[in-house]
Amino acid sequence: MQTLRDPNYFPARRAIHMAVGMFDAVHIGHQAVVLSAIRAARSRGDMAAVLTFSPHPSVILRPQEPTLLIQGEEQKQERLALLGLDLLVWRSFTQELAAIPASEFIARLKGVFPTLHTLYVGENFRFGRGRSGDIGTLLHSAQAQGIHVVSIERVRYDGEAVSSTRIRGLLSEGRMAEANELLGYRYYCVANAEPGRRIGRSIGFPTLNLRWEPPCRPRMGVYAVRVCRDGTSECLPAVANYGLRPTVQADASFPLLETHIIGDCPFGEGDRLRVEWLHFLRGERRFAGLDELKTQIAQDRTKAAAILGLV
Repeated sequence: MQTLRDPNYFPARRAIHMAVGMFDAVHIGHQAVVLSAIRAARSRGDMAAVLTFSPHPSVILRPQEPTLLIQGEEQKQERLALLGLDLLVWRSFTQELAAIPASEFIARLKGVFPTLHTLYVGENFRFGRGRSGDIGTLLHSAQAQGIHVVSIERVRYDGEAVSSTRIRGLLSEGRMAEANELLGYRYYCVANAEPGRRIGRSIGFPTLNLRWEPPCRPRMGVYAVRVCRDGTSECLPAVANYGLRPTVQADASFPLLETHIIGDCPFGEGDRLRVEWLHFLRGERRFAGLDELKTQIAQDRTKAAAILGLV
């Protein structure tokens, strides 16, 4: 997949089928839009592309309350690449871009991508100054430029539209199974294992510690997870705690993800790890001491092992 940032001109040799949107988390609704572009491009021998934006428009338009993104740019790029794109275009979202009238959007896009053939968007797509443009606006201005527009109906799950907002709510409640269904893949994070205070090791439950602070935090607590060496299929079952560790560190100012591998652990400090979140077990709480904490972790491990099919 080729990646471009803020191109001024891209004279592709093939016609371009381009999906446009923020695509935060690349959930199953987003996948429906992007895959429509990919399938159409493949059927014609054309190029499949995505145009997305950075930062999120809310950072520029309402900086006092920006949208908390589910994933970072690296993860979004990874998910889009896995769908089979030929081209990913990142456009910097600025005040100048936000001020462009909706009626000029297509013409400007055509100026950068002269072989643009079709745009693919969700049915609730809004664009242009003051978000004044909608599908009707897009169809009218696209026709003048000889460009086709395909509007994709919103995907629904359990009778409700799938959206990033809905997924954020599920993550905040620890409802991982439902969140994963809407994502179309397991919610995950990637970070390097860092040295810790080795308290877990001292009570018989060594952990791999990952400092990871996403804009949109999942519910703090204990989870059944899988831990993988990033970029490989080497994955192991584990139990993880995401939180402030009130039993062992009363003054913690940032959450830490501590993962305990169920069984032998080939991973160590410095390894880049991918943690896939599968099931919420309980909320984080303070224990009377290390003995009580040790007893609870043993129970958490047993429960996680059962959920992960190990017993």
